[in-house]
Amino acid sequence: MRLRIELTVPNILTLIRFLAIPVLAYLINAGDAYNTMAFILFLAIWMTDMLDGYIARRFNQVSEFGKLFDPLVDKLFQFTTAVMMYVVGRLPLWVPLFILVKEIMMILGSALLFRRTKLVVYAEWYGKISTALFVAAFASLFFLPRDQTQLATYIFILPVAWSLYSYIRYAKQYIVPLLKKKMNQEDNQPDSLQDEKSERPPSDRHT
Repeated sequence: MRLRIELTVPNILTLIRFLAIPVLAYLINAGDAYNTMAFILFLAIWMTDMLDGYIARRFNQVSEFGKLFDPLVDKLFQFTTAVMMYVVGRLPLWVPLFILVKEIMMILGSALLFRRTKLVVYAEWYGKISTALFVAAFASLFFLPRDQTQLATYIFILPVAWSLYSYIRYAKQYIVPLLKKKMNQEDNQPDSLQDEKSERPPSDRHT
């Protein structure tokens, strides 16, 4: 399956979000003097994400490219924010590490599905809730006092727990059926070979 880039309004908005991520990283790293600007840009990226989805559905501009590009930008948005919040001391290291491992597992699982079945995994409702919980948790960090950064661990308990739930749902919906199908094929293979052998005509004998 070949994806064609379509310059629809939702895809253009997603591209703008993608280009804004490095700017957000710079503003977070710039220090407390730019904290308000960083939060405004963070909020704008999040709201643009909701806006492009609404436009795509409302005006029938949903595209295969957008279905892949939009969640990819969401992943980059979350991971970049997590890394930069760790760099400036507002977030413990385990949060960006968790996000990194989770996304690698999702990418590997999606690649396996596409290779075996040509099926592309799109964001489900529980995945979207996971994204919203992480974004809300990141937003709270902009207002967290420097002497209360240890609270970040508790703030991210719910997003991480829901993310694990989402991962299990994705695996149950997509990976488990693939593994069952493969196991059934392996179980039926000896019978098929035996049937093929029994149906094969006997070879001519040389006198």
